[in-house]
Amino acid sequence: MKKFITTLKNIFAIEELRNRILATLGFLVIFRLGSFVVLPGVDPTQLSEADSGILGILNTLLGGSFSRASIFGLGIMPYISASIVIQLMTVAVPSFQKMQKEGESGRKKLTQITRVLTILVTLAQSVGYLRVTIPPEAISPNVDSTFFMLSSMILLTSGTMFCMWIGEKITDKGIGNGISMLIMIGIISRLPGAAWYEFVTTNGLNRALFSVVEILVLFGVVIVTVALVQATRRIPVQYAKQVVGGKVYGGQRQFIPLKVNASGVMPIIFAQALMILPTLIGQIWADQSEFALRVANVFANPYSWQYTVVFAVLIIAFTFFYTAITVNPSSMADDLKRNGGFIPGVKPGKPTSEFIGGVLDKITLPGSFFLAIIAILPTFAFNAGVGQQFSYFYGGTSLLIMVGVILDTLQQIESYLLMRHYEGMMKSGKMRGRSQNMAVA
Repeated sequence: MKKFITTLKNIFAIEELRNRILATLGFLVIFRLGSFVVLPGVDPTQLSEADSGILGILNTLLGGSFSRASIFGLGIMPYISASIVIQLMTVAVPSFQKMQKEGESGRKKLTQITRVLTILVTLAQSVGYLRVTIPPEAISPNVDSTFFMLSSMILLTSGTMFCMWIGEKITDKGIGNGISMLIMIGIISRLPGAAWYEFVTTNGLNRALFSVVEILVLFGVVIVTVALVQATRRIPVQYAKQVVGGKVYGGQRQFIPLKVNASGVMPIIFAQALMILPTLIGQIWADQSEFALRVANVFANPYSWQYTVVFAVLIIAFTFFYTAITVNPSSMADDLKRNGGFIPGVKPGKPTSEFIGGVLDKITLPGSFFLAIIAILPTFAFNAGVGQQFSYFYGGTSLLIMVGVILDTLQQIESYLLMRHYEGMMKSGKMRGRSQNMAVA
């Protein structure tokens, strides 16, 4: 306890770190307050809680703002959908590939295109959202239906853009990835209510024993998830000795730590964003097409085998895709060669790039399957008797995002402490994974 208090004092003793933490908390408070602002013309008492199916998962990710018909009802999900489209285009479209290689200027162009696409996606999703979540009796009779639809679409789009702005500000001025942080705070806000309903509102000895088992299993799942997020495959790197001005440089042995889950929480977020689309689109066309209605019903149930299989496949695919665009073996090989480093037994240049790529493929394959298994654990937890709301935290999107974002935030705080020569948050002074020195700059 004494060490924990000392660490907190060290954190707030660093002015820049203190300001970033306070800025992050301030932006998160604004985000949570906005989630309680209901769309004009809607009677909140006539709204039903979305606590089941795909809408229940979405409501959990958005901290309840989805079922409250809030101006933040769509959150940053449209932005994530737009980001998926742009990243796919950087792989398939030459002009987008060129922009990606242009450095900072190209990144700014892609960011602007993503923002414009976010507006279009939000407008499209808002139509389905208004039809699905707001019953006619919840709309004030004094409000014209056409005016309500148009004004609500504008407000939902503005709310999404404001959430996106908050996320960018957290990334620039605060601690951690802003977009992931917004999703995490929405998930955490739902956890106390789900735990209360699961453990307090039930009685009986059998249920009490089952609750103990639930907690123990959940603890084990959290440990396994942390291990997955932190696991690395270290590739040894040897640097040649160089004599400069009578001094000997290099010769030391270092490692390139390749993360088993190099893509972090992004595959689960991307897959979840895409899984929402069939339900929303199907609900829009349900009156005109019986097939659209069947598709909407199937994908509205996250416990159906069709949903589970498609969800797992998407996670595996996005894990490979996101790893491929974030980890560049060729660039790592060039950096090694330029700095006089080499992997023992592997020739510099292309053979080194192929070796790193092969290792990356070998660890990404089991990592992607493991990630998919954790993502679909809520289905098995629900079928085993865990309450529906609490089962969302038994793995899946909720747990992966919480663990990933919390670890990423702690690692950033750790780096600030170590840079200022304070003792780190861990006993060893380092958090395994990101904080390990990489052989490639």
